[in-house]
Amino acid sequence: MSDVFTLHQGTVPLLVSMPHIGTEIPAELKGGYTDEALRVEDTDWHLHRLYNFLPAMGASVLRPRYSRYVIDLNRPPDDAPMYPGASNTELCPTRFFSGAPLYKPGYELAPEERARRREAYWQPYHSALAGELARLKARHGFALLWDAHSIRSQIPWLFEGTLPDLNIGTASGASAREAITAAVVQACAAAPHITTAVNGRFKGGYITRHYGQPASDVHAVQLEMCQSLYMQEMAPYAYNEALASQVQPLLAKMVGSALLACASSYEK
Repeated sequence: MSDVFTLHQGTVPLLVSMPHIGTEIPAELKGGYTDEALRVEDTDWHLHRLYNFLPAMGASVLRPRYSRYVIDLNRPPDDAPMYPGASNTELCPTRFFSGAPLYKPGYELAPEERARRREAYWQPYHSALAGELARLKARHGFALLWDAHSIRSQIPWLFEGTLPDLNIGTASGASAREAITAAVVQACAAAPHITTAVNGRFKGGYITRHYGQPASDVHAVQLEMCQSLYMQEMAPYAYNEALASQVQPLLAKMVGSALLACASSYEK
């Protein structure tokens, strides 16, 4: 337990990271944000509830307390763009997904403040993430990291048109063995009405790319899913139990299939 994240340690070689579900902005920072920003609309809403099957699976779960508007835990510490040539959000975001400014006119985020946030919020989360992967690998011989995300299905500033429902990313195959990706895709085939893409617009962010090291027996998969599958995409961002109950079995099958394929690749 930490004041900036919550870590539940499980019993199987699976860690699920949810880096964008935090909703808090520290009181001392609120004055710089617009009133709209304080409603943290670009949160990956309700993922902990949607993935409520994880404890029964024995998975470890890592969740942050603070909003991505404070710092984006899925961006590299040097703030290098994840998708060169496209609109990108920053390590310390300054804009909504709409492109509008998060901060009040005249407010500037100083380099010293960016560095402070990286030390206070980014580093503890990543230290916990790396530590838990190391624990799981030491115990089981390998580890699987599932990086869980959700997003509105249409955000013109970031991408054209409507996203596929499920966007699977493995850094173009570099972050996980092909058998793991294939198992996740095969699980999706059970729901042909739900559209799927593999290493399309979302190939995996910093967490997937950095920690997914198959040669070192750590595999990583990112899932970016459309919020229309389980909730109201606009304010008040309400969870839709009827929709969620339809997609949860598929999610559980995807995660379980990834873990089984990962484990199978280590059987002698």
